[in-house]
Amino acid sequence: MISVARLAVLVGIAGLIPFILGTAGLFLMPANSVAILAWFYIYSAGILAFMGGIYWTIAMQLENRSYPQSPPLVTMLLSQLFFVAAGIGLLLQTPQKIPLYIVAFLLLYLVDARWMRSYWPAWYLKMRLVLTTVVLACQLTVAGWFFLLHGA
Repeated sequence: MISVARLAVLVGIAGLIPFILGTAGLFLMPANSVAILAWFYIYSAGILAFMGGIYWTIAMQLENRSYPQSPPLVTMLLSQLFFVAAGIGLLLQTPQKIPLYIVAFLLLYLVDARWMRSYWPAWYLKMRLVLTTVVLACQLTVAGWFFLLHGA
């Protein structure tokens, strides 16, 4: 039987594959860069919305309980903030969506590490730091690629 931690790590690593392949694809298949860039940001939006959804689940568990941090309303609003940011990002032009997704993924981790820390097992935050670092490296690499080719 596989532990929850091990399964989460495997799924988390698998979730990095599209980020890494999308980033590499921009350099390896420049003729397909328009499609790759669109796909990269659709996937980014999906992951951002999915990760933000975690806070909704926590809020459901907080009802009628007393915790020192993050009451249900704030937790639900956080969930919606990341979901809406993901959707808005899809509507923006690339130069505007680039900083939105970079900031949103960074904030997502900071919320987990700073305000939601007491809800996560220690292994989860370590895993999230590694996953977020790779996602941000991909986001920044794609941003650099875009602005080098298209200017600021």
